[in-house]
Amino acid sequence: MKIISYNVNGIRAALKKGFLDWLQAANPDVICIQETKAHKEQLDLSEFENAGYPYHYWFSAQKKGYSSVAIFCKEKPNHVAYGTGIESMDFEGRNLRVDFDEVSVMSLYLPSGTNDARLGYKFNYMDEFQEYINTLKQEIPNLVICGDYNICHAEIDIHNPKMKGVSGFLPEERTWIGDFINNGFIDSFRYLNQEIQQFSWWSYRANARANNKGWRLDYAMVSSPLKEKISRAYILSEAKHSDHCPIALELEF
Repeated sequence: MKIISYNVNGIRAALKKGFLDWLQAANPDVICIQETKAHKEQLDLSEFENAGYPYHYWFSAQKKGYSSVAIFCKEKPNHVAYGTGIESMDFEGRNLRVDFDEVSVMSLYLPSGTNDARLGYKFNYMDEFQEYINTLKQEIPNLVICGDYNICHAEIDIHNPKMKGVSGFLPEERTWIGDFINNGFIDSFRYLNQEIQQFSWWSYRANARANNKGWRLDYAMVSSPLKEKISRAYILSEAKHSDHCPIALELEF
């Protein structure tokens, strides 16, 4: 099973940059999208169906043009869970899950801490999300949580480890993601690529992508019971429809 996660920074903008041709070439079984910045009514959904994804699910923010997640599947899932049931998290459209026989896959868009108010919201979301997952994994032990976590875990995950005062690399954020992993998840990319420094996001400023001054903010977190099923995990840095690039995970069932 091939799973891709991609923060497209606006699905309508990505479509204009050849996203569908790329998707057909990449050919995942499931793709988790973050930051669609769209409601499905604003899109021609037949385009995704014609590209080979007849099953597509959208969970959008109340505010138009903001946040929002989606999942496209080749096969029909057994169940789709829209949001978490926690209002303080769900109004921004940040969590969507599809359940299959052998695995459940979630698309997650964790908030960024762009200012003090948003940083407070981010920390609250992180706490509520951890509690939610603690309960969920008792019900669904085989869980993959893909998405933009907006946090670099370790120094190898950021081009400049001295940026300790910037949201995304704050000590408290790094501790949280470390605790999240220690609480029953595997960072699939780092599990298979312990020494490789690769990034999944670059600022649009200062020619950051061309100079590879990036951050690894996107993860495919795999619950511990699936550890032996992880066959590949990699970053698709050549895809350029966004300020992020896609990440991929392959599971062998």
